[in-house]
Amino acid sequence: MSVRRLADDTIQPAKFAFNRANTADAKKWIKKYPDGRQASAVIPLLMIAQEQDGWVTKASIEHIAEILEMPYIRVLEVATFYTQFMLKPVGTKAHIQVCGTTPCMLRGSEELMKVCKRKISENQFETTADGALSWEEVECQGACVNAPMVMIFRDTYEDLTPERLEEIIDAFEAGKGNTIKPGPQNGRVCSEPMGGAVTLTDGLKSVGLRAAAKPATRKKPVAQKPSGPVRLKKAEGKADDLKLISGVGPGLEKKLNKLGFWHFSQIANWTKKDIAIIDDELSFKGRIERDDWVKQAKALAKGGEAEYIKVFGRRPR
Repeated sequence: MSVRRLADDTIQPAKFAFNRANTADAKKWIKKYPDGRQASAVIPLLMIAQEQDGWVTKASIEHIAEILEMPYIRVLEVATFYTQFMLKPVGTKAHIQVCGTTPCMLRGSEELMKVCKRKISENQFETTADGALSWEEVECQGACVNAPMVMIFRDTYEDLTPERLEEIIDAFEAGKGNTIKPGPQNGRVCSEPMGGAVTLTDGLKSVGLRAAAKPATRKKPVAQKPSGPVRLKKAEGKADDLKLISGVGPGLEKKLNKLGFWHFSQIANWTKKDIAIIDDELSFKGRIERDDWVKQAKALAKGGEAEYIKVFGRRPR
């Protein structure tokens, strides 16, 4: 890790104090720890200070040391160790931290850095002309299985391609960063295999357990599947690219096809009852409504990417 130092004194503010709201927030964090252990709140307080000023100043470190009754050097050690703390002014709309450690490097982080150099600046920590964006290379951010990834303020964006990072940068620059959902950007759930879950998919059988045999006279009748969404044995003509729906990756597309869903028009007609059935079949409770698959599918079914852009203000994934 490169040496991290505080910004030059010429740009350091003379003093720092938490505003009223952040003072209350800081007190809440301090109260979480028993007497004599207030120093445990140092990281949350540094984060609050950074969110207030946009970066961690020397004055804020001194102020936090005083509040927590810690030596100044101890707080300085924490602030300079963790790359989540910005020690000089950075982009006001987004500061993009690109992981350059081995797993991310092997999965294409160098291409992500090229995007940052082209769209933001050749130099790390150098902001765009309007001060909105900046970037830096950092070491491991803890999502190696989802490499390559970046962190923007508190959120991580994983499973990135250069094209997807460009879209994310454009969204933040336009003040629409809150429209980008953090986490994997290719549709996978958390850290599941790229092709979808491969274990614990068959109930008790998947963990090597066998249900106790029951007497034939007490065997319950097999429940009939409820009537529900329209399913097809195969696509009618060319199958739609369901991955254009945000939240659907290659693994989910395969599962949807297996369940009989090949076209945007099918998903566009799902009712709440249909969604409940499919939620259970996919084992992703709430995801369909959270990502609004039906609304996305309606737009894509009606007019493809052009209609999607018209409705959502961005290109489909």
